Amino acid sequence: MNPGKIGIMGAMEEEISSLIDLLTDIQIDKIGGRTYYSGKLNHQDVVIVFSMWGKVAAAITVTTLIELFQIQELIFTGVAGAIHPDLNIGDVVIGTRFVQHDMDSSPMIPKYELPLIKKTFIESSSDLKEQAADIIQNMLEENHLHQLISQDELDQFGITKPSLFIGEIASGDQFISNGEKKHQLRAAFPELLCVEMEGAAVAQVCDAFHIPFLIIRTISDCADTHAEINFVEFIKEVANKYSKAIVNKLMC
Repeated sequence: MNPGKIGIMGAMEEEISSLIDLLTDIQIDKIGGRTYYSGKLNHQDVVIVFSMWGKVAAAITVTTLIELFQIQELIFTGVAGAIHPDLNIGDVVIGTRFVQHDMDSSPMIPKYELPLIKKTFIESSSDLKEQAADIIQNMLEENHLHQLISQDELDQFGITKPSLFIGEIASGDQFISNGEKKHQLRAAFPELLCVEMEGAAVAQVCDAFHIPFLIIRTISDCADTHAEINFVEFIKEVANKYSKAIVNKLMC
C-alpha cells in the first residue's frame, strides 16, 4: 500500500470494531459525533472510523479524514443489496464506478447527473482495484473466509462458494427492499451490480480532492422483500469477518 496515511471507513460499527482490534499505537479523536482511531495496522499508518449511514454522513466523514487527518488513500468497506441476478449473499463486490440513483435535477440537467460537475459516474482508482482484486480472489480460491466463519453460520445465510464481482455500484438514501424499485434500478443501470447508501458520496468527495479510493461491498441481501431478514446477524457473523480479513491483507 501507499506509505502515506490511509483512511479506513466502515458503513457498520460492527465492521470497524474488528479492525480496531488490529491496531497498535492507538490515538483516539472525537470529531463531529464520530470517533477516529489512528494507529498502525501491519506497520501502515491508518485512521479507522465508522462513517454512519447515508450519503451526507459518509461525505462528512471522508472530508474530515482528508482535511484533518491528511489521508492519502481511502478504503471503504460495507454491505450492499444485490441488484444483478448473478450475485448471491456472501459475494464480494469491488466498485469500478459509482452513481447516485436518487439524484434528479431534471429537466434542468439530465437525471442522475451531478449538478455543475457534469458527471453521472465517478470512477474509482484502477491500481487499488487491481491490487484488491488479486488479494480477494486468492482468499476466495483458498477458502480463507471459510476458515473464519463457522459452517453453521455459512449454512444459515446460504453461503457456499462466494465469488468476486467487479463493477458498478449505485448509492442513495434509501434501504432498497422493494422488488419494483429493484427492477427500476436494473432498467436504469443495466450494468449495475449492487446498491447501498454511501459509496457514490464517498467517491464524489475523493474525486474532488484527488484522493485514490477503493470501495468493497459484501452482499448481505437481494434488495427485495426479504432484505431485512437476518441483516444484523449477517453483519455480526459474516461481514465484519470479511472486512477484517480483506483489509488486513491489503495492509500487508
